[in-house]
Amino acid sequence: MRKVIFFVCIFALAGCNKPSRVEQYKADKHRSDSIHLVEQTTSLAYYQAQLEQLMPMADSLLPFFTYEKNEKYQDHGYYVVKNSLLRILVRDDGQDLLVYKEGKRQAYPDHSLKGRDREMVERAEHLQVTIRDIKECEKRIARTSLEKQKYEKRLQNQLKIEN
Repeated sequence: MRKVIFFVCIFALAGCNKPSRVEQYKADKHRSDSIHLVEQTTSLAYYQAQLEQLMPMADSLLPFFTYEKNEKYQDHGYYVVKNSLLRILVRDDGQDLLVYKEGKRQAYPDHSLKGRDREMVERAEHLQVTIRDIKECEKRIARTSLEKQKYEKRLQNQLKIEN
């Protein structure tokens, strides 16, 4: 009989002082989701700031190019620089940089290019990298926004359940 009373007292005391495992799990989940939400918010702010820095760079380079795209046949357009001997194309997603000299595609980098031609190719390279970085930022912003929404929704659902 003494053993039974002892165990009842122990269980009663244990129940009063410790949260249940379910409550502990909910608290841990809430804390984890809160941390993830802060991380996603911080990441989103970083990617948006990065995009804000890249856009003026692209805007400063685009006046040197004309945009060409045949809607019927092409999925992607090209930013093109033309002069008498050189034609430089940068794909609008930043994946390709093509250089043609006197109608022939050049192995790139072409070290025979000098002066203004070399400068135009370097400008095209800079545009290519900037466009690629912008596209990557846009993808990361979209992905991070979805993750942030997911954690916001989880936290709202947890609050609804508690109330």
